[in-house]
Amino acid sequence: MFSNLSIFILSYILIILSVVGFGFLSTILFNRFNISNNLGYYGLIGLFFLGIYSYLSSIFIKHNYFHNSILLIIGLFSFYFYLRRNLKSLKPQIYNFLIIFIILFVASIIFKMHDDFSYYHFPYSYILTQHNFIFGLGHLDLGFRTPSSLFYLNSIFYLPYIKFYMFMMPAILILGFSNSIIYEKIINNIKYNKINYITYFALLTIIFINIFFYRISEHGTDKSAQILIFLLLIEILIFLNLNKIDAKSLSKIYLLVALVISLKAFYLLYSIFFIILVFKVLSKKKIYSGIIFFIKNIYFVPLIIFFILIIGSYFFSTGCLIYPVSFTCFENFSWSIKKLEVIELNNWYELWSKAGAGPEYRIDNRLEYISNFNWVANWIDKYFFNKVSDFLLGLSAMLIVINMFLFSTKKKIINFPNIKILFFPLIILIIEWFYNHPALRYGGYCLIASIIFIFFSIRLSKYKLESYKLKQRFNLLILITIVIFLGRNFNRILYEIEFYNYKPMQNINYIVKDSYFDKPNLIKRKITNYNLCKNNNQNCTTDDKLKIKKYFNNYILILEND
Repeated sequence: MFSNLSIFILSYILIILSVVGFGFLSTILFNRFNISNNLGYYGLIGLFFLGIYSYLSSIFIKHNYFHNSILLIIGLFSFYFYLRRNLKSLKPQIYNFLIIFIILFVASIIFKMHDDFSYYHFPYSYILTQHNFIFGLGHLDLGFRTPSSLFYLNSIFYLPYIKFYMFMMPAILILGFSNSIIYEKIINNIKYNKINYITYFALLTIIFINIFFYRISEHGTDKSAQILIFLLLIEILIFLNLNKIDAKSLSKIYLLVALVISLKAFYLLYSIFFIILVFKVLSKKKIYSGIIFFIKNIYFVPLIIFFILIIGSYFFSTGCLIYPVSFTCFENFSWSIKKLEVIELNNWYELWSKAGAGPEYRIDNRLEYISNFNWVANWIDKYFFNKVSDFLLGLSAMLIVINMFLFSTKKKIINFPNIKILFFPLIILIIEWFYNHPALRYGGYCLIASIIFIFFSIRLSKYKLESYKLKQRFNLLILITIVIFLGRNFNRILYEIEFYNYKPMQNINYIVKDSYFDKPNLIKRKITNYNLCKNNNQNCTTDDKLKIKKYFNNYILILEND
């Protein structure tokens, strides 16, 4: 009865420790990566390096049980030896770190994943466990045209006994590591009596991501990216308020931007935050010394490699450097997708995000609808007064409660914080969001919330409260957040038990249907047929336009046109 549950728990623990271990290992191998003595940041650095490794290794080998088990063991050994050497400095964090992931375990008990998981997240990840990289995967499915580091990370968590039931771990790790980082910042600021608007912003963030993003099964690439964007904004606020340029603070920002972009190419837009860094550095240094500073104090080579691998995954899947940006597409490769199809699909994505399409309806005259704000009235009716209004109502309720806890009649005078420059990229991003893809999943949650949080944090920082009262109320708010997080997840689990006849004590795994394997099985059949034809020297032809060929050790999917 408990064998499946025990395997699940053991896998959960070992993966967390192994990823943190790879973060430790990277700081040993590359001193430049020693950016923070924080377990959460060790975890994010571990994800960064595993992302690089998974992209690179997938070109040559499949991420099967043997490969992934060796990788897991390396991470565990690294964790053990580094922790043994640095236990004293990390000991204060370990308790909070463990508590966070014990709480998050409740969120990992999932029966039904989000629709995109079965549609393309699972199949893409599973294909990487069965084959090394296949060129032209974008021909197989529309979802395969937008690969994510999430899929590559999923594939290295394909392990014996637990199989593919840890494909949701990257989302849990991102939420857990982010919680650990933000919480440590809050308690350290309280400890050293450095309460300012950044502390309040961090408090609002940790409450928000755990209440509004409590459902791990819905995270996918978008909510995971937005959690990291919240953390990115905290680090930018800290960087802007430094009297002296700090290299480690700058490196944290580079790391977070890289991770966000790797989750979805769309978030390449968020590299606009680099403008802030340039202005800040150049305000303290001359142009030449500023450029040298940037180059010397970032993960220069790893970042370049990471972005090359990300772009490469898009290019070798679709023929586009950034899909679905049509001018980055090349049609003269055997695996390329036609530009006209890319443009049509880009219009489709825009139509969907502007409430012009849904599971049960389609707007006629698509091009006319999405242009010149013709879509606004319908978007307000179908989307704003459905999802956005609910989101704003929930956000307002959260802020009212927090204000009740932290309100004081006593006021203190503060200088207006050095954040004016941050509003420029935020305003640009929210205008771009509303104009092109006004769906909350495409950055709407973090953009709307962060702008409100900045003003609300400044307001809260003007209240004068004794430090012991502030500490008590901060802790109480975080405790309430934990209760809400656990309560909502327990309620979800009880619903899934009743509605789906879910039996987590017997089989804790999420449901996997045969349809999840349709595309992996199609690939397998095509490879088998190709090899049989090649070995028998037969002229094997079918009516199927999707052909497969082999180039060195990699297969290529080719769509033959009429």
